[in-house]
Amino acid sequence: MKRKASFFFFTVLLAVILLLVVFSVNQLSSAAKLLDALYPNTGMLFLLFSGALLATTLYSGVRLFSLPIKPDLPDNENSRQMDAYSGYLAKRMPVHSKHPDASRKLKDLRWVRTNLKFLEVDSLNDIKQFATKNFFVGALAQNTSYGTTTTLLNNIKMVWAIYLIHNREQHLREFILLVRSVYEYLPLADFKKEEIPAHIKPIIQSAFSNTLSSLLPAGNLLTPFFMNLFLAGATNTYLTCLAGIIATRHCQVITEEDEKEVIQQSMFEASFMLKEIVRECNPLLSVTISKAVKQAGIESLDTVQPSSGSGIAQDIVSHLASSLKNIIRENISQDHDDD
Repeated sequence: MKRKASFFFFTVLLAVILLLVVFSVNQLSSAAKLLDALYPNTGMLFLLFSGALLATTLYSGVRLFSLPIKPDLPDNENSRQMDAYSGYLAKRMPVHSKHPDASRKLKDLRWVRTNLKFLEVDSLNDIKQFATKNFFVGALAQNTSYGTTTTLLNNIKMVWAIYLIHNREQHLREFILLVRSVYEYLPLADFKKEEIPAHIKPIIQSAFSNTLSSLLPAGNLLTPFFMNLFLAGATNTYLTCLAGIIATRHCQVITEEDEKEVIQQSMFEASFMLKEIVRECNPLLSVTISKAVKQAGIESLDTVQPSSGSGIAQDIVSHLASSLKNIIRENISQDHDDD
């Protein structure tokens, strides 16, 4: 069935291309005849110009979607293909400005590895920036189409930034293949329930860390609300860190041994980066939400009308509202003093 469907779609594609070519040639021929009737020899010039334009478009399209020609990936560092592959990487990657031998002409494997270390630092800095953004997107816009779309766009931008860091010349098809590889390595892309605990563990550890426990008010009714925000932000951050590190590892693969260890290295590094980002973001999110909740409490209590002597119930409600507003204001002033 699969072979029949592939053959069918291939023949349909050829038929569509044939019809487009016939239609285009017919239209160009008609336009050339019309121009010749208006002014001699203009039709030939028009056909030459049209042919050159179509050839240029075809050439640019081939360059855009073509893949770079690269040697086979070596099995290990002692393989015979190692010299050829390290030379290919040296030509493809930009030379980092902090490389101690940036002007060196002979770029061997040691030079390539040193350059990759500097590029990796730049890549990790970009990952941290995008992961920090996605922490707040996940916390404040969880379960919304806006939050999902924003997270996806940030992740694509992050992978593109990593691809730019590691490649002097960019190829659209190569970037699409990189995005596809990153997606396939992420959890739930190819659902395997035995892998889920390994991904959930760092999220739970960061969400229930000592830093977070010191920020949550004990016995407060808003504690589950805070926990939900922190868990959503930590989950979004972990997936962003994992996607970014997987993309970095793919761009820095030198041997097949490195390629096999991509997911293990990425999960390990993503866990550490997650803890660092959550440690920085949790206090900011906690203070921001706390002040917003307190301010919202004051504004909602302001809607309670003062007592006008109409009844005992109204007197009690007005008195409670006034007392609560004073308590909230005192807490806010204490927070300002602590800051």
